[in-house]
Amino acid sequence: MRIAFKEWAVVVDALGRGEQLLILRKGGIAEGRDGFQVGHERFLLFPTLFHQQRENIVPAAQARYDAIAPTLPGPETLRLESFAEVVAARKLGSLAEAERLRGQHIWRDEVVAERFDRGEEQAIHALALRVWRLPRRIELPMLPSYGGCRSWIEVAEDIPTAGSVPVLDDDAFAAKRAAFVAATGGAR
Repeated sequence: MRIAFKEWAVVVDALGRGEQLLILRKGGIAEGRDGFQVGHERFLLFPTLFHQQRENIVPAAQARYDAIAPTLPGPETLRLESFAEVVAARKLGSLAEAERLRGQHIWRDEVVAERFDRGEEQAIHALALRVWRLPRRIELPMLPSYGGCRSWIEVAEDIPTAGSVPVLDDDAFAAKRAAFVAATGGAR
């Protein structure tokens, strides 16, 4: 697997521990006029500190960030520990729809509202993911081509996923997916 999705390191941590299965995305500047698109169904989770701001996440996640920050690799290293598959996706066209996802992600309400309102189109994408832990941690050099404000990256080498295990068992995953579907009124 070579396609990776850039997301705040603390969100990747929450996904990788099964705390959440949700990604909210408006889209990066480099994604052009059409904004964010779900361009891939399966992808590596690429943790980044780009744009991450501690005050944009709920207090429990801030505490978790404080705990993991000293263990994060330096800016010259990309650490990959998990991959995901999109199991449901929805473009939310009202802030009220986005607010129904409260408690299913670690963003603060104000951040969701700000992202929703940013740009020409008032909308935000919500993706429910099934996340797997790779059989071993992969560390690669951080390349200049991975930079910038964009969601999708192609890493320089193929990352094997055989032997990966889901971070949530089937029952826990089904319950979180059902909560997502109930909050968004369906998927895709």
